[in-house]
Amino acid sequence: MDETMPLAGRACNPDLRIPRHIFRRPQVQLDPSAFLADPELIKALEKRATRFICEDDRVLFRQGDLPTGLFILRKGEATLSMNPGSNPNVFSCQTTAGSVLGVPGLIGNQPYSLTAVGRRGAEVSFITSEDFNALMQSELSLMLLVLQVLAAEVRSARMALTQL
Repeated sequence: MDETMPLAGRACNPDLRIPRHIFRRPQVQLDPSAFLADPELIKALEKRATRFICEDDRVLFRQGDLPTGLFILRKGEATLSMNPGSNPNVFSCQTTAGSVLGVPGLIGNQPYSLTAVGRRGAEVSFITSEDFNALMQSELSLMLLVLQVLAAEVRSARMALTQL
């Protein structure tokens, strides 16, 4: 099997070949525990959240969508993935019960940077942006717990980058 690929382009030598591993994008491994939240935070979020069951795999949010709220994974699993452009997954990560999903987008008021899919049978709660913001303003001590989740996600992403 040829382990090289031709380099396309008018100005390039058509016989020039590049090793295939140069074109392979390594898959980044994030630590699923980075998405876990303190039980006190989950309890407070749950008071204002709407609970639902994923009868089948269900998209919770898509990479690039504007944030509408946070998702709390109560039971089961969810898959987080990043697909930049037409490239295959840069990473895919299975999260478990106790995970809070969508924190960076909501806190930064920026589009979600990942896609989240609740797996069949997962029990999920959703708290709207408005309800989340009202909760944070009424119970400022919870913001530290939210920042802990955000910091864990940043640490996990940085650790994953060191593996590239």
